Amino acid sequence: MSMREAVVDLAAISRNVETLRAAVGGMPSMVVVKANGYGHGAIASAGAALAAGADWLGVVDIEEALELRAAGITAPILTWMHEPGAELAAAADARIDIGINSIDQLEDAASAGGVTVQLKVDTGLGRNGAAESDWERFFSAAVRHERAGRLIVRGLWSHLANAGAEADARQVDAFSHAIAAAQSAGLRPELLHLAATGGALSVPSARFGMVRFGIGAYGLSPFGGPAGVALTPAMELSATIIGVKRVPAGSGVSYGHDYVTAAETTLALVPLGYADGIPRAASGRGPVSIGGQRFHVAGRIAMDQFVVDIGESQVRPGDRAILFGDPSRGIASATEWAEAADTINYEIVTRIGNRVARRYVS
Repeated sequence: MSMREAVVDLAAISRNVETLRAAVGGMPSMVVVKANGYGHGAIASAGAALAAGADWLGVVDIEEALELRAAGITAPILTWMHEPGAELAAAADARIDIGINSIDQLEDAASAGGVTVQLKVDTGLGRNGAAESDWERFFSAAVRHERAGRLIVRGLWSHLANAGAEADARQVDAFSHAIAAAQSAGLRPELLHLAATGGALSVPSARFGMVRFGIGAYGLSPFGGPAGVALTPAMELSATIIGVKRVPAGSGVSYGHDYVTAAETTLALVPLGYADGIPRAASGRGPVSIGGQRFHVAGRIAMDQFVVDIGESQVRPGDRAILFGDPSRGIASATEWAEAADTINYEIVTRIGNRVARRYVS
């Protein structure tokens, strides 16, 4: 067992994907493994997702996609964020679909030759994707290049802003309009997808021909509350306690002495800090389980360590401190850490750094 360790349960990822697929009637699905599988490990997470029936994998950039190919993964992959001059030809050679967000990118893909693309339209998120005012030119150019044999248009897609029921409905309508415009221009994309985990579960009209599962595949809810389906968090983060000492009342703890002991007590030192992705904003609040008891971070989280006031509990160096994992085991969840840091559970798991060893179990 490593001093700092994230145990990733691949069977949990598979079960989550199976649960999510069942919730949408078994329709085609893409599991997103970008950002190193939301911190869980892209290659291992991809294998677990595919074993559970996922049809596609999604990543952000070509480099992430090529890493999956280098690991022997042959499943269809979509990648969707590219700088000018990106190696689109290399992606085509590796049978990777390219998400195209603008007319300029479309021209780059046509110049590369042999690229299979999925056209992204902006339906209200305001990020990547062709603006509605450009759709006519965007689709016309795609038809021209496809008919000339310079590229293949496999998909049309967009992304929900998760800004509420009315906004979701407007985006569904906008995407339907984009589909009609693409077809009117002469395109026949076989894949149509708009919804990620949140939309797939809560906005049935947003499912179209395929759904994308991101955070839900890792057992975390995309909502502020429960996901509405039974998901199991796949990651448990822990570290070995490396120091225990008795201190008198009035002892300041960590930088700035934001925390001062109210009575004689025992302090335990945990070798995890913001260099490992532990949010400094959770100082004084982040929950920690040691020996089956729940404590909280005492004082500020530093770059490499934080302190827990364990009172009169019997703890020794070498014991494990568990920050988050599956709450059914009586430990905190990543969502509780997110609440302590005033952020979202996506950030808690994704930011776990390279000093933390990943150990995979089934």
